[in-house]
Amino acid sequence: MPQSEKRRTGLTANAVKHARPRETAYKLSDRDGLYLLVKPSGVRYWRMNYRFNGQQRTLSFGRWPEILLSDAREMLLEARRQLAKGLDPFEQAKLDKIAQSIAATNTFEAVAKEWLEKIEKEGLAAITLKKARWLLEQTYPALGKRPISAITAQELLLVLKKVEASKRYDTANRIRSTCSQVFRYAIATARAERDICSDLRGALVTARTNHRAAITTPTEAGGLLRALEDYDGNALTRIALRLLPHVFVRPGELRWAEWRDFDIEKAVWTIPDYKMKMRRPHAVPLSKQALAIIAEIEHDASYSSFLFPSLRALDRPMSDNTINAALRRLGFSKDQMTGHGFRAMAATLLNEMGTWNPDAIERQLAHADGNSIRRAYARGQYWDERVRMMQHWSDYLDQLRAGATILRPKFGHSGS
Repeated sequence: MPQSEKRRTGLTANAVKHARPRETAYKLSDRDGLYLLVKPSGVRYWRMNYRFNGQQRTLSFGRWPEILLSDAREMLLEARRQLAKGLDPFEQAKLDKIAQSIAATNTFEAVAKEWLEKIEKEGLAAITLKKARWLLEQTYPALGKRPISAITAQELLLVLKKVEASKRYDTANRIRSTCSQVFRYAIATARAERDICSDLRGALVTARTNHRAAITTPTEAGGLLRALEDYDGNALTRIALRLLPHVFVRPGELRWAEWRDFDIEKAVWTIPDYKMKMRRPHAVPLSKQALAIIAEIEHDASYSSFLFPSLRALDRPMSDNTINAALRRLGFSKDQMTGHGFRAMAATLLNEMGTWNPDAIERQLAHADGNSIRRAYARGQYWDERVRMMQHWSDYLDQLRAGATILRPKFGHSGS
């Protein structure tokens, strides 16, 4: 074969495979600067010699057989393209390795756990953190080791569809929502360019909303209140059960109530933002009845900072299941009443009175107003009305507990 033809043709896969080691390393040239370096140990490396800015340089493409002849030629072609653009392939290879290293540490699982640490430091409720971890853990087998910037909407959809296939519709939607928060965090920390979860809106079955069980009629409410008075379990649990209807906060907010949050003289309980679901501070006017129930607690902050400490550790609040377990013990099934149901009971009966501005009721429930401008305007409103409303509500509960017949005239909404 003529020498010029040999240079054009280069090596063959068979020649590479049967290259035998010698006492010293030697080269088998291919074409366009590519060659195979054969070490005395028999290990074979693909290399390329080139000149850049007047300097001789060598670029390594990897080892045979991990990199085959056809692979090495493709890598050679890419290097020559870079040279044609005035780029140094050696420096580009270093940058690629750095990028790969960064991508390896910025996997979806790594970023998700970093986000979980962040929201934990922000004081998110333990039960909320636990749910977020559980939701994200369902994505780790398929997506955990993937660079978060490389994950596509279709990949995530496959994970969500598997959950949906087991008819866990709400879980699938919650996973999508939680992943969206992780992606938004990745964008803010320069690990991703966009939230792929937004592409999946409408792609999942929407779960039917199941409202929490609650007693919402005056007669049933009276029976419930009498049952709470007869609770014969732990004394602090009985106090918590009797206080909750008067303040109708979320059960988690009652659990984490601390003495320092209460101003007994001013009759107000101010819940800090980090204990609230919506991360905004909330004030609860305390009726005479609520203050009297709180006064039954025999310990103070020197014993435990919590009004309702755990039976096992004074530096922790009571269990998140305590209220519901007590209701079950009293004979109320989970389909009849829950700790959260006291909020629905208050919202329903207060609105049925027709006496109170619905916005005042919503403010006392600490519901978020979707309109940010309106929310800012309303922040200082309704306080006086809420103070009157909370006292009236406690008086009303006393009448229901006593079994009195309650007349509920429609007086119309009062002004704010």
